Amino acid sequence: MRDKRLTEQRNPLSSRIDALSTLEIVDLINREDRTIAEAVGKEREPIARAMELAVEAFRKGGRLIYVGAGTSGRLGVLDAAEMPPTFGTDPEMVRGVIAGGYDALVRAQEGAEDSPEDGAAALSAMKVGPDDFVLGIATSGTTPFVHGALAMARERGSRTGLLICTHPDEELLESHDVVIAPLTGPEVITGSTRMKAGTATKMVLNTITTGAMVRLGKVYGNLMVDLQVTCAKLQDRGERILMETLDVRRARARDLLAEAGGSVKVAI
Repeated sequence: MRDKRLTEQRNPLSSRIDALSTLEIVDLINREDRTIAEAVGKEREPIARAMELAVEAFRKGGRLIYVGAGTSGRLGVLDAAEMPPTFGTDPEMVRGVIAGGYDALVRAQEGAEDSPEDGAAALSAMKVGPDDFVLGIATSGTTPFVHGALAMARERGSRTGLLICTHPDEELLESHDVVIAPLTGPEVITGSTRMKAGTATKMVLNTITTGAMVRLGKVYGNLMVDLQVTCAKLQDRGERILMETLDVRRARARDLLAEAGGSVKVAI
């Protein structure tokens, strides 16, 4: 029986990929990748809703918590990890939970995704509550670990959402505050959701957190003024932001940053 999930269906355009030249393989993958942004764009309203839910959580002192397995989990952890250096946030503000824990970040642990109980336990250990927004990431829509975690979050009063890359059924739409479903279609390699579905996932997560940080006032114009200097690259960026916003020379910008303890916003 043919699998109903788009992520598990065969792509007729790549059915003979094993007979193509290297350049033809590159062209085929690139043609398929061009469809991803359009699929994400069609989900603009639920993405905006997820952004609003994240902002609401942050303003109540809550967290945005991503939950996923495999590629989906790694992308959630990646987006969460990028918030402190980019926007000067507390590391607890955006969290990523991956089935299998830390080890699964660097080595695949596929069996870890099969336990809804483990997903529930992970959220329980984080003391998830009414102020939090929990976004499950399961491109196939069926990952037990993710659904177990979301069930626990709902039980504890959290707002919940789900990011999938297949058609959502009525039960999912009724269970969550938002469902984001960019339909990226069958993968070039059947079932390999690290490809188009993974790219769509990263685009969606980047949009949610970037927009939320903008709404929280962590961006002035398009400059990351809540940046905290922690390395040479960010020192240079911080100085250039001050030079741009305050119309001062680099030496003055460097002095202001030093006086502000490396905080661009305080320096301004």
